[in-house]
Amino acid sequence: MKRIFLIFLISAGIIFSCSEKPHQKTKVEAADLHSLMQKVTDITVHDIFSPPVASRVYVYPSVATYEVLATNDSSYKSLGGQLNGLTPIPNYTNEEVNIDIASIYANYLTSKMLIFSEDMLEEWLAEWKLKLEERGLTEAEWEASIAYGKLVHEHIKAWANEDNYKETRTMAKHPLSDKPNHWEPTPPAYMAAIEPHWNKIRTFVLDSADQFVPQPPYQFSMEKGSPFYKEMMEVYEVVKNANSEEKEIASFWDCNPYVMNVTGHVMFATKKITPGGHWMGITKIAAKAHDSDLMESSYAYAKTTIALADAFIACWDEKYRSNLIRPETIINRRIDEDWTPTLQTPPFPEYTSGHSVISTAAANALTDVYGDNFHFVDSTEQKYGLPSREFDSFMEASREAAMSRLYGGIHYRKAIEEGIWQGQQVAQEIRKKITFRENNSIAIK
Repeated sequence: MKRIFLIFLISAGIIFSCSEKPHQKTKVEAADLHSLMQKVTDITVHDIFSPPVASRVYVYPSVATYEVLATNDSSYKSLGGQLNGLTPIPNYTNEEVNIDIASIYANYLTSKMLIFSEDMLEEWLAEWKLKLEERGLTEAEWEASIAYGKLVHEHIKAWANEDNYKETRTMAKHPLSDKPNHWEPTPPAYMAAIEPHWNKIRTFVLDSADQFVPQPPYQFSMEKGSPFYKEMMEVYEVVKNANSEEKEIASFWDCNPYVMNVTGHVMFATKKITPGGHWMGITKIAAKAHDSDLMESSYAYAKTTIALADAFIACWDEKYRSNLIRPETIINRRIDEDWTPTLQTPPFPEYTSGHSVISTAAANALTDVYGDNFHFVDSTEQKYGLPSREFDSFMEASREAAMSRLYGGIHYRKAIEEGIWQGQQVAQEIRKKITFRENNSIAIK
């Protein structure tokens, strides 16, 4: 009898031990983060966000994800105390918290705060939760994780609310000028200049929006031997004589969310990805090609979005300081009234070239993460009807993006060259000031 009782106790102990086994945390994949970032890009296209505003939409959620994940990985460092105005995020105490779920939920909430079409993002969340449930998600794990994700989101939200964005919404429009070298609205929509006060947005790493001021544009002159006249005529001739490859390059890197189509008396918009959205696509491609896990992918997104955000602030600071006339306006007025650029001219001043600045900054960030000589196929524009292009490095892609503005007829060469310089300075400043990990590159595993 004693022996039977002992066997019973041992068996009960085994059963009790099994029932007390802690729940295995639900696996979250890098693909989940890529899916969310792609959904945000789709929404920025749908909601027609301007390129600078889109960069803001990307950066705060990316930092939120990175900060949560970095709390659980000692090889990565918090950006709290490194980025301007950001303090360390609160810690979590509930053992049920799945850090990976919390990191993506913090991204979701922060993204939702920054976009208009919230229903599109809510649909994504519902689909993602179903996938997690298929992987074994419990309600206790979900509730604990989203509670912590919300706590981090509130921390990031408070930080974002202090960046002057809301204040710039009520500032005056960019005034038009009667000076012959100053920007004027361009056809076909003749839109007002967008985001003339973007230089008042708090920078992320830079000391100020005007920390890296490029050389000024050439002095305006219509004398045939002057530098300005020569570069204006270069744009005119390049567009007139563009070959199929140059036209393809121009279209591939167009990234203009404001393209307007005119049919008779009807005008309608063609929705396109922004320059920052294109580089988010490249980030996803690189992370998948390198088989980056969730932490590594988050690192790539965070570093690239910070570079994009500060690059836009620096570039827009110069745009409204120099306030330079676009090639289309001066060529139509003084050279050929029937000339049209390959690309539709975007609605803001010419100097410096935005794509040159931000592409250079983003390419440097990705090179820091994945190394140089990183071959990839850029299929980002396929969903917008354009073929893929291949590159042997991020820097090669950024140089092509910069030159696309000349092929497209929307920028002078100096705006491109000084834009590359400006983007390089932004990237170097981020490299100098911000430490994500002791060895920034994850290229060698």
